[in-house]
Amino acid sequence: MTGQDPADPRPEVRIDRSDVGRRVSVRRLSEFVDGRPVFRDVIGVLESWDDQGLTVVPRDGRPVSFPEKLLVAGKTVPLFPARRAARMPEADPVELQRIAARGWPAVEQQALGEWTLRAASGFTRRANSVQALGDPGLPLPEALTAVRDWYRLRHLPAYVEVTVPGSPEGLIAELDRLGARYAPTLVRTAPLAPLSRLASGHKGAPPAEGWGRVRLSRTAGPDWLAQYRRVTADAELERAAVRVLHGGPSVWFATVPGPEGPLAIGRCVVDGPWACFGAIEVAPYARRAGLATAVMAVLAARAAEEGASGACLQVEAENTAAIALYDQLGFRTSHTYHYAQLPQR
Repeated sequence: MTGQDPADPRPEVRIDRSDVGRRVSVRRLSEFVDGRPVFRDVIGVLESWDDQGLTVVPRDGRPVSFPEKLLVAGKTVPLFPARRAARMPEADPVELQRIAARGWPAVEQQALGEWTLRAASGFTRRANSVQALGDPGLPLPEALTAVRDWYRLRHLPAYVEVTVPGSPEGLIAELDRLGARYAPTLVRTAPLAPLSRLASGHKGAPPAEGWGRVRLSRTAGPDWLAQYRRVTADAELERAAVRVLHGGPSVWFATVPGPEGPLAIGRCVVDGPWACFGAIEVAPYARRAGLATAVMAVLAARAAEEGASGACLQVEAENTAAIALYDQLGFRTSHTYHYAQLPQR
């Protein structure tokens, strides 16, 4: 919040461009009716403030933009306090897998019966694997041959996302026969409210250290992408990554700015009652300072404002450090699925 000069003609404007990414309340001149000014208020994330004006994203997700000259009042406001009574939504493994796919959509998708072939120039296994839920419409040996052919044409390894329950009976036996290699991934869920309350110490909860430094945005800028470990100098891969990262029903990116680039980043997709977290990264020199928790807490508060009540994420089974953090934040394992890599023919 910025201190005001006594000579400022708009003393009620207590925000400036450094508050981009924070939750604010602003009042703007909307119109004149019978010669009298009409003002409108909006509360939400200050998405941008530049020479073209301000954009605020309220809880309904529809941006409100207006020229700076129409701003008559503004201040930062506390993050949205999640309702304690909000019940965690119910979802079985199949539904959670589909929610995760919507929040991480591949650049190219093609149906194979009820299966979904997905490709994104090799950017992550989730976006470059066949989601094998339901009936592929072919005998399993023929279906897996079609999968291998589809990925070979794209010069990609053939991965099958195997979920039990969800994938067809006999799939694992057929994959074993072909000599597939497996990599397990945990799907973890938690109530959203306790995590969101860490963002501001709501009603006595101890606030996450550093939460006030977190900034939110609808887009992943160059600094955010530079901090994300999975993006490389490969131009085609980076284009695919940008498309995947920005895909989903309601996508938010979090950044903790630092003097030489982001100290921490994160991503959250709000899909109805679910908030799906990912890309939680902390710079090596900034670890063990609670920044990952702060990033997730602020993202959770935004998701709660949009009506979410459950949190979910995916984590590789061998990532013990991340699993320990998620344990502390109340996450528990819903199910385990596997990426089965088919050998090349």
